[in-house]
Amino acid sequence: MVNILKKNKILITGSGSGLGKMAAISLAKRGHLVYASTFYENQAEELNKYAKENNLNLISFKLDIRDKIDLEKLNTLDFDTLINNAAIGDSGSLSEVNINRIKNVFNTNIFATLNITQLAIKKFIENKKGKVIFISSLSGRTAIKFLGPYCTTKFCLQGIAECLKKEMKMLEYADIKIKLIEPGAYATGFNKINTAKKYKWMEQKSYFKFRLDSLKENEEMTWNFLESKNFKPIIKQYVKAVEDNNYKFRYCRPLIQKLAIKILLLFS
Repeated sequence: MVNILKKNKILITGSGSGLGKMAAISLAKRGHLVYASTFYENQAEELNKYAKENNLNLISFKLDIRDKIDLEKLNTLDFDTLINNAAIGDSGSLSEVNINRIKNVFNTNIFATLNITQLAIKKFIENKKGKVIFISSLSGRTAIKFLGPYCTTKFCLQGIAECLKKEMKMLEYADIKIKLIEPGAYATGFNKINTAKKYKWMEQKSYFKFRLDSLKENEEMTWNFLESKNFKPIIKQYVKAVEDNNYKFRYCRPLIQKLAIKILLLFS
């Protein structure tokens, strides 16, 4: 375990798998107290077992951030840092996707995330200090065709984080920092599962029905090329966002994908 000067008390949502799980374990290994919430009970049990076996100050529990009763669990937690990592995805052409599918993604990625953020900020204002970290995505900077149901929530999350950052700076009686992490494409399985969801309905009826075979092939090639299997750089950004005591706002990796997005935006 690494000794650090200041130990934070961190609540991280969506830590049952992927980057959230890696970040929760990494932060606990650095000596922070980590409350790692998961969507499924068995994921929490696995994390608690791992924490016990490795002597980590990590406590995991099931939390559906959309559930008011579940959120009452947070009343008993003492934390000074919130990492909004929980998110779901969906895909399909925006010209025809069922609106309820988009509402479902927004309910988790935006409305539930903003709700838990407001609960945390209320606690932080009482304590006169705190930090909120949003996990967005590079897909929140540039649109990806047929990923609209997911991309639009990440664009929205960018706006929420930027607005909150400006508002919190106006508080003279509390030091509440807002930060944004933008992961690029990582091979956690999330991207491929997300993009595949649209075929369940687009194969039945879609304006693009006769383009789906080539679309599947192109997506498979794209993810195989883009997705990084080296998770250390992005997990390091989670750690930096928690431990940096400055007002740096954006944290992003991989750098090559970040640069590619900047170039694309210049010519868009």
